[in-house]
This record gives sequence, C-alpha cells and structure tokens, in this order.
Amino acid sequence: MKTYQVKHIISNQLTLDSNTLNPFWDKANVMSDFIFPWEKEEPPRTNFRALYDDNYFYFRFDVEDNNVLTHIKIDNKMEVVDSDRVEIFFRQNEELNPYYCLEMDARGRILDYVTKYYRDFDYDWQWPENDNLKVEASENENGYVVEGAISLSSLKELGLLKDNTLEVGLYRGYCMQLPNPEAKLRWISWVKPNSEKPDFHIPSSFGILELKS
Repeated sequence: MKTYQVKHIISNQLTLDSNTLNPFWDKANVMSDFIFPWEKEEPPRTNFRALYDDNYFYFRFDVEDNNVLTHIKIDNKMEVVDSDRVEIFFRQNEELNPYYCLEMDARGRILDYVTKYYRDFDYDWQWPENDNLKVEASENENGYVVEGAISLSSLKELGLLKDNTLEVGLYRGYCMQLPNPEAKLRWISWVKPNSEKPDFHIPSSFGILELKS
C-alpha cells in the first residue's frame, strides 16, 4: 500500500494562508505522483503536503489548472460536486463502514459527508464543530490552492487516527465543463484503484499517512 510520511512540527507555528507558501511547508514531503487512473495521458500536476503538531493535522494541495471551474447557483456545499475540487477520504478500516469524506473547491467550500460501503451517502452529516476543521482556498495564475487543518482529537473521536496512522484516499475532480445540464469531470488520484471504471469509493483507492515523530 502506498505510504506518505507526515512530519511533526512545533505546535501553533503553522497558520493557514492559501495565498502564500508558509515556510513551515518546506519541512513537508512533497507528493506529486497523482495519476489519471483510467486514462493513459499524464494529468496536470497536483502537489500534496501534510504536517502535524500536537493538536492538528495540516494538509495542502497545490493544483495546476489553467481553467478553474466553480459551480455557483445557490452557493451550498452540494455544488462542490460540479466544480474543480480536491478530496480526502478517511476510513477506519478496509470494511469502509463507515468512512468520512471531505471534498473542497477553489472557494474553500467543503462538502463533508459520511458514507457506508457501498455508496450509502449521508450528506446531512458534518465534521465535528468547534474548530475541528478549517479550510482556506484561493486561485492563482497556475490554478488553485487548498489548505486545511483537522484536529487530532476529532480524528481520534471518529476512529480514524490509530497508532499515528491515517488510512486515506487523496483525489482530485478535474472539471472540464460546468453543469449543462451535467458537469463533466476527469478523475485524478494518488493510488490507482482496482476498478475498470472510475470509482474512488472502494477499498483499493486508499493509502496510508504515517505521522512520524
């Protein structure tokens, strides 16, 4: 299983700011081996970084995109599914019963939901409140950036952080057309899922993040 090592930093040193690259991100491993799992060509670049301190797990996506598309009609979280976005899924184990999903667009909107295998989505669910999830996003000349912080306490409460390990899926929805009447997307991921058709909601699409001391 693919593994990424998350380095530890001193608490309260990293603040979210998607408009600049905080010097603390230089400490993070840069993971850029995202692929089109169901296409032969190379996708536009996606860089992922992650760090953690004693209180939060931090992540950052730097996304190359020459035409960022964001669906806005009534401006609610469900419009994220028809937009350019990055995604993190967290699971307790391979049973995927349940697993937790965050999909985040270039405006910083968060589609958070809980799911049970197979594709039993509960979009009414929300990540635990009280500063347990923070996301900042912005567009730039190269595409867009999404930064986030998730409290370690909420990850433990949901049964996701165990033995300094997170089992996650890292994905990107590359939007080619806004709804007309449906959006058109191409799918990018860190791990190549064992599926002949596009599907991230399966056990084989996940990897491991190791929180190293």
